[in-house]
Amino acid sequence: METTMDRKALYDITYGLYVVTSIADGKMNGQIANTVFQISSSPAKIAVSINKENLTHEYILKSGILAVSILEQETPLSFIGLFGFKSGREIDKLCQCAYTPGVTGCPCVTDHALSYMEGKVVASADGGTHTVFVVELVAAAVLKKGAPLTYAYYQEVKNGKAPKTAPTYKGETAEPAVEIKKQERTMKKYECGICGYIYDPEIGDPENSIPAGTAFDQLPDDWTCPVCGAGKSEFSEVA
Repeated sequence: METTMDRKALYDITYGLYVVTSIADGKMNGQIANTVFQISSSPAKIAVSINKENLTHEYILKSGILAVSILEQETPLSFIGLFGFKSGREIDKLCQCAYTPGVTGCPCVTDHALSYMEGKVVASADGGTHTVFVVELVAAAVLKKGAPLTYAYYQEVKNGKAPKTAPTYKGETAEPAVEIKKQERTMKKYECGICGYIYDPEIGDPENSIPAGTAFDQLPDDWTCPVCGAGKSEFSEVA
């Protein structure tokens, strides 16, 4: 029997969006992650997948501690961009948000978070480009009620994309062209060359008071990508 590998099957796996933080040698950092899941209840343990190239991975290896903040559905793209598309080697991310020091000393991000948890790494597995850390929780707190932000909602409603270091990054594998007469629409979509965000005129940019129906060339000259902050010159028309 001939085997096939249709990578689109992976797109049906469900994910959330989280801020994972760590601290080492007095320095703090955090990043967006979408692979966090519970693996046992007594004691409570979770698994977290982190790219080996990321600074947060380096801190987790050094200190053996991490915290996870579960984001709410209303989290603005700019906040996701801060932790998902900017490097902690270049900026201090934690000085731009609210957090509380955990019992381990790890910063627990509270901005746009429904809850957070922290713990100590008790095992790890080599996943190639990523390390999967098994974490035994030592503390957790619920901040408020609400709907958690899912990766599907982030992509489909907020038009967000995954960074290249994410396990769900789709690379250049674009969807096959479909002959749809909607392509006759006059307002074109534009894609950010830095983070992959798609500006769709039919949606606009409501988080930045850009109403639906605003064509890309009608955007203010000082408008920037709501995810990574790139200027209009970094955008190109979606074919």
